[in-house]
Amino acid sequence: MDALELLDELEDIIDKGASVPFSGRCILDKDELLDVLQEIKLKLPDDLKQAKWIKEERQRILQEAQTEADNLIKSAEDKIIAMVNENEITKKAIVQGNQIIENARSNAQQVTDSSFNYADNLLETQMEAAECRDAVVQSLLRLLKKKLVLVL
Repeated sequence: MDALELLDELEDIIDKGASVPFSGRCILDKDELLDVLQEIKLKLPDDLKQAKWIKEERQRILQEAQTEADNLIKSAEDKIIAMVNENEITKKAIVQGNQIIENARSNAQQVTDSSFNYADNLLETQMEAAECRDAVVQSLLRLLKKKLVLVL
């Protein structure tokens, strides 16, 4: 089970607790609750590993984008040098070379921007999911502590 399913199970256990008449309290199986909480604690590191993987994947994507951009620019510069060496078309080569460089820079920027956006969106989504899970766990822990204090 993943952490969210375990939280659902924890909620079910609390909902099924035996009510204490006229008190608004319920009796819960401490060992069962502690077992589910322990499983949640064991599952959270997996979520953290996934977030770390996403961060590393973002770095890899950005590095690939930068390498591709550098290769595009180098290729464009090489074409310019080759065209300049041909005396008959030197002026045309300069114009076309500059266009190629500009296109390569534009393409490189687009690739870089797209990679940043993709990686940022992916990381943001995972961070939001982790924050949501954390908030649910904290809320359930507060509820559990409140109910355990009331039972004691």
